[in-house]
Amino acid sequence: MIDINFIKQNPEEAKALFKKRGCQVDVDEFLKINNEFNSKKALVDKLKFEQKKSSIERAKEIKKEITNLKQIVSELEEKRNKMWLLFPNILAEGTPEGESDEDNVEIKRCGQIPIFNFNPKAHDELGKNLKILDLERGAKVSGSGFYYLVGDGAELSHAVYEIARKILKEDGFTFMIPPVLASHRTFMGTGYFPFEPEGNYKVENQNLYAIGTSEQTLLAFHDNEIIDYSELPLKYSAYTPCFRTEAGSYGKNSKGAFRVHQFHKMEQIIFCDPKDSEKYHEMCLNNIEKLLSVLEIPYHVVRVCVGDMGAPGYKKYDVESWFPSFNAYRETHSNTNLWDYQTRRLNIRTQINGKKFFPHTISSTMATDRVIFSLIENFQQADGSIVLPKILADFMGKKVINL
Repeated sequence: MIDINFIKQNPEEAKALFKKRGCQVDVDEFLKINNEFNSKKALVDKLKFEQKKSSIERAKEIKKEITNLKQIVSELEEKRNKMWLLFPNILAEGTPEGESDEDNVEIKRCGQIPIFNFNPKAHDELGKNLKILDLERGAKVSGSGFYYLVGDGAELSHAVYEIARKILKEDGFTFMIPPVLASHRTFMGTGYFPFEPEGNYKVENQNLYAIGTSEQTLLAFHDNEIIDYSELPLKYSAYTPCFRTEAGSYGKNSKGAFRVHQFHKMEQIIFCDPKDSEKYHEMCLNNIEKLLSVLEIPYHVVRVCVGDMGAPGYKKYDVESWFPSFNAYRETHSNTNLWDYQTRRLNIRTQINGKKFFPHTISSTMATDRVIFSLIENFQQADGSIVLPKILADFMGKKVINL
């Protein structure tokens, strides 16, 4: 969550920020409730002090007053916190203005876009023809938005994620196999709730939700803990299935297996000293670019605008790979500096020389199934086969995927 001192010390600036980010919470009402909470809490402390010096009869009266006040304090705190959790993060300087991904600003373009002397096919058609991607059976078994990767499709997927894992291992990341179900607190703490509750699958009759990204369970690994400063930076990664309802995605690009309910993703998560978060944000971007470069996939990097950035984000890059079927770049990676927004919500602190403060977090995609689909499209041949880039040919022990 955002630092409450920023709101108290800069109420007009906070109002302007929240308006820009589409937050409807009343700042004046929030500050009024917070002041009343602090006042009543201070009165409880004062009465406790008085109680120690009072006669038995007066002490009994004070005890009743304290009990009543504690109930009021608890109600005020709950009301304040519900509002506080709705506030978005502050924005990095230079964040582009805009309302959607169409307003994101390109900052880099890399790789050679392929030129075909035939009409290129989309990944779902290529995959079906090669019997490596099966959406029809996925729909039969689980419904629309699910798919099978089969044979060379599954082998290709494992190869891509293994290459990604090696890049991160060289960069000092610790790998985990985390839970893929998480509590309501985890989703609140990472900033996905209350902003995107409809986007997540809930386990019936339980306080558990299927993760949409391992960011959620990797960050909550240190929920309510104090991390010794000497351990920073902490670099974590996981490769997991991810689940999203895609509620509200009507009208968005959904060609083939591009927008689905289950997919795989490898994530980069970093806890770091606040002064270093910009450095590690760029480092995560560099890891993404290493992967796409060795896979020889054309891509560009965009700076994400205000309207396309989720509430927890401070600064965000999207990396979009080339999809011939769209004749355009499409998002395969997101990379966000979240400042101390998540660590405040999860009460994750660090400590040096007895001083506690909130570390910053970076959350960044390393690889998704979309990377595989982009690769299939970019390396397709006129006969429908896929000629693999060298690094994948070496991993898979074959140069071509064909029937």
